[in-house]
Amino acid sequence: MNTTNTAEQKPLREVPFFKPSFDRAEEEAAIRVLHSGWLTTGKETLAFEQEFAAMVHSPYALSVNSASNGLMLAMEAFGVGQGTKILTSPYTFVSTATSALHLGGEAVYADISSDSYSIDPEKIEDKLKKDTTIKAIVPIHIAGNLCDMKAINTLAEKYHVAVIEDAAHAFPAETAAGYGGTLGDAGVFSFYATKTITTGEGGMVCVRNAEAAERIKLMRSHGINRTIWDRYTDKHASWQYDVVAEGYKCNLPDILSAIGRVQLQKAESFYRKRKAIAERFTAAFKPLDFFTVPPDGEGNAWHLYILRLVPETLSVGRDDFARALQEQGLGISVHFIPHFELTFLRERYGLRAQDFPNAAAHYARSISLPFWPDMSDADVQYVIDTVISTAQRFCR
Repeated sequence: MNTTNTAEQKPLREVPFFKPSFDRAEEEAAIRVLHSGWLTTGKETLAFEQEFAAMVHSPYALSVNSASNGLMLAMEAFGVGQGTKILTSPYTFVSTATSALHLGGEAVYADISSDSYSIDPEKIEDKLKKDTTIKAIVPIHIAGNLCDMKAINTLAEKYHVAVIEDAAHAFPAETAAGYGGTLGDAGVFSFYATKTITTGEGGMVCVRNAEAAERIKLMRSHGINRTIWDRYTDKHASWQYDVVAEGYKCNLPDILSAIGRVQLQKAESFYRKRKAIAERFTAAFKPLDFFTVPPDGEGNAWHLYILRLVPETLSVGRDDFARALQEQGLGISVHFIPHFELTFLRERYGLRAQDFPNAAAHYARSISLPFWPDMSDADVQYVIDTVISTAQRFCR
């Protein structure tokens, strides 16, 4: 198949995979911090933490410079380290596993369910029965669609392990130690450039346990027993502090927190817009034999729209189909490359695709479509028309 563009075959329209939704409010927030003379972690970050905690009904919310470091800090706070393991899914970004490795721990894997991208609770119990070194279950809410947290928490209680939710995709879903604290022990959100709200880089760790919150607060800033803001604003012995643990450098600066506070105010509006776009996509794709639309469980945050191809209906595979969409101006992606496809983790753990048949099958047929709150009606319609016409072009 030759799908190479020529100069005469330019796309009718360019629709990027994602565009952040900013306006003058974010600009003014950043400028306000620049003019304040205080750029690192301070009162803006404290306010952001308080506002985020209130929104998700979590008693503690601790900002970090990335969700990856947030996962590491949450794992450390709940005892992951040398001689212990986390249990997670291979269908996730690399840092879900490497966060444990940075602490001296290891990862073990359970396959996802056949009808979703979520870790399968039955497979979780199989692993917990056989391995007493597992310290925490780390479920991932892929695309914002929630795992079966009731079943996972029941297993965690039965086998005396923690639940640390990789909620990078999940804000503002009802999860991650939030909304009354009815779910996991910790939840880690991401504010990366493509997430549901963004500070460019950054994240938030929500926990219900006061001891865990204090540990994360300590470890995110070199193990120093006083915050930066306290040390530099206290007029009495501001220079005094102690280092009481082997901490890290994971704090979120005020300039990013100020942007995050504005984004937080828009979060519900962003969600409603994403949901409306998702409904248009699903209405267009669901009746067609070429596609399987994304799962849509209760509390779905709709971070991504992951469309699955039905291979039996098409004469090309996912990669060729994706390239054809790109050549027509669509910025697409694939979420995620499973860990058994990544050299480092495959070789470290001897991972094989055949041991995770559901993850392998989902990966082989999934495409993440352009999806962000401020997509125009014309953009949405162009995505729909292009995906359908491409499927019809490659129809068996």
